[in-house]
Amino acid sequence: MEARDPELKKELDATLHARKELGDDYESALVESFLEKVEQRLDDTVDRRVRRQLAEQQVVVARGSTKSPQGASSFGERFGFGAVSLVLAIPLSAIGVANAGIDGLVVAWLGIVGVNAVHAARGLPWQRRSRQKSDWED
Repeated sequence: MEARDPELKKELDATLHARKELGDDYESALVESFLEKVEQRLDDTVDRRVRRQLAEQQVVVARGSTKSPQGASSFGERFGFGAVSLVLAIPLSAIGVANAGIDGLVVAWLGIVGVNAVHAARGLPWQRRSRQKSDWED
């Protein structure tokens, strides 16, 4: 998905125009409909990227390369995760403010930052050590 998606811009313009005509009564339904379209666009983009990455990994395996493509894809994975979390931060922030005011906003953003920190920390060198199997694993 490009930063300036003309179809998404048209959808937003149509939603704003419909909001002007219909008034405040239908605002939440219009926003929800637009967010569903954005979510579908994001899902399509993520699916396309995952298929491409799987195809690249299959090519690497088929060629018998011992090099893992993890280093090349880790930046894209981190960037994608961060971008998706920022997009989802908009409705989470709105829900937090609507339900609990500024405290809800703070809690929502602490959750977003926490999830991103855990995701970023899982790729750190000190966590890449081989771990021992526990008694619970096969």
